[in-house]
Amino acid sequence: MGKRIKIYNIVLLTIFLLTAYCLPLNAAIRYVSKTGSSTPPYLTWETAADSIQKCINICVFGDTIYVANGVYQEQVVMIPGLSLIGSGTDSCWIDSRQLLTMQNYKTIDMKNDCLVKGFYILSTNNTDFGYGIYTEGQSGFITLNKFSNANSGILLSSSSVKVYKNQCFNLRNGIWLSNSNSVISQNEIFTLSETIGNAIFINAFNNEIKPLIDSNYIETKSEGIRKSIGSRPVIKNNTIILIALSARGIFLSTSDSAKVYNNLIYAKERSANYGIRNNGTTYLQLYNNYVSGYFDSIQNYVITIGPYNTVKNNVVTKALSGVETVSTQGLVFQYNDVWKNGRNYSGFTPDTTNLSVDPMVVNDDSTQGKLDFHLQKYSPLIDAGDPTILDRDGSRSDIGLYGGPYGWTYTYEDLAPRPPHNVTATIEEGLVKLTWNKNTEADFSHYRIYRDTVTILIYDSTKMIAETPDTFNYDQLPPVNHETRFYYVITAFDNQGNQSYPSEEINVLVTGLGEHPPKGYDGYRLLANYPNPFNPSTKIPYRLKEAGYVKLYVYDLKGELVKVLVNGWQEKGFYEVVFHPTLEERGRVTQMEVPMGKRYNQMSSGIYLYMIQVYDERNIPVFSDAEKMILLK
Repeated sequence: MGKRIKIYNIVLLTIFLLTAYCLPLNAAIRYVSKTGSSTPPYLTWETAADSIQKCINICVFGDTIYVANGVYQEQVVMIPGLSLIGSGTDSCWIDSRQLLTMQNYKTIDMKNDCLVKGFYILSTNNTDFGYGIYTEGQSGFITLNKFSNANSGILLSSSSVKVYKNQCFNLRNGIWLSNSNSVISQNEIFTLSETIGNAIFINAFNNEIKPLIDSNYIETKSEGIRKSIGSRPVIKNNTIILIALSARGIFLSTSDSAKVYNNLIYAKERSANYGIRNNGTTYLQLYNNYVSGYFDSIQNYVITIGPYNTVKNNVVTKALSGVETVSTQGLVFQYNDVWKNGRNYSGFTPDTTNLSVDPMVVNDDSTQGKLDFHLQKYSPLIDAGDPTILDRDGSRSDIGLYGGPYGWTYTYEDLAPRPPHNVTATIEEGLVKLTWNKNTEADFSHYRIYRDTVTILIYDSTKMIAETPDTFNYDQLPPVNHETRFYYVITAFDNQGNQSYPSEEINVLVTGLGEHPPKGYDGYRLLANYPNPFNPSTKIPYRLKEAGYVKLYVYDLKGELVKVLVNGWQEKGFYEVVFHPTLEERGRVTQMEVPMGKRYNQMSSGIYLYMIQVYDERNIPVFSDAEKMILLK
């Protein structure tokens, strides 16, 4: 009897496998086009259906539908095992904005084992309904689509779907995972509401749900990644750029564990909120995250952690408040770099494995061109992480964004120091006293001071008057018998002999015969860009006498906006902003929304204007100026 049952089971298994194997052989390729004759079964472009849903209605498991260019104003209900492939987001649209209701709220209702690819999907951004793709299927693939005007671009309910390389913008929620073990990878998400919404939202009824949120790029005016109740997500290698006063990075609510590795959270404009906030997740692991930028809230710390959290190899810098914990019970906080924050810690005192040093990344200032958080060659964070954690090349882990097993293997660049900043000139007993801010690079060596009676375009040894490791220098001016202006610049050197770009140029006016003392300049200034003419980039320097809200724009001679370079609060001092109007330097959001400014290939040779406006804390204008520059292509 047992032998018969065994043979019977083998026969059933064989029939099942043969059936599964044969299904694709019976599957068809069908077509949808606005120019077809709409003749079933839609097997050619000439007989293509004029409606996506009309074509789906005659499909079976395993069918593939190709959709031609056009705007398809309809709602789509798929069947299991269907591949729906559009001709591209620039020209193949599914637009349901006038069709959705609270009872019928899905633009695409996706089923098990489906593929959706190559569509621009427009829904409604009503706060109560409107979804681009809604799926309750157990598996599937959503890729290379664009979503706009939706409550949620993609809602994944009780599913395990791969969501890969999609674009979402102008949404309340970009991607919403509800009881979903899905993989969300390499998507670009832009949420523009400042009051509600999340780029990625995660919730679950229990802690057995384990979604993966990996390598996504997010720009948000509200919240980047929010984990609500339940689930054990892995959140790694994501870039979250905060672009509004109320923006927030990663929020973690109640569950028993989560892993947050190698994420960049950068506040591009003044941000009153947090970078990573734990609000009830125990056994949280925070490794190799980098949090920086204009976080300036007194109430909120950039990273908030709790009991039984493990926090290693992270960098927290340039915030008003750094790291806080409400409980030290079971807390492991080691091998982090918390530097240059208004207040580094609250609620605990870190052990000696933690550092407070300049991380020496390639570029952590968005006004200086493309952000780059790779470590420089002599960074003190190299091989300074937890010795039990290895980098991908097998060496001891680095502290910072690219360290650890999820980081990168790359070559450390030996870069010159940053130019000296905040140079001032005062007069003491007939001597010119120059002072400036100290460089913080670990391999810094000394400064070199240059002086001339004309603007210093070339700083060579004939103009050098001093070298010093200090941040001040006294200069005895030569005697003059008429009104003379002296110009100074300062450069920084490292131990390898690399010389920085010069500081801002500062000048001192001297009148002859001892009638009047020398006078230094320490006010607001918009300086000449360099190089000028330029191609493709130039630097625009300016000085702020006091802290203020700064707007720096570039216009063409017709008065049309080319690019917004600065739009935020800055402390007093000297600044240099790179104007590099190529597409890749402009920020990813403008690839999808062109009205932000002109692209480089749209700019012709000629004269352009750059204009600065400065407002004080009461929003009263205190300085404005404009200069010309020339682009030669």
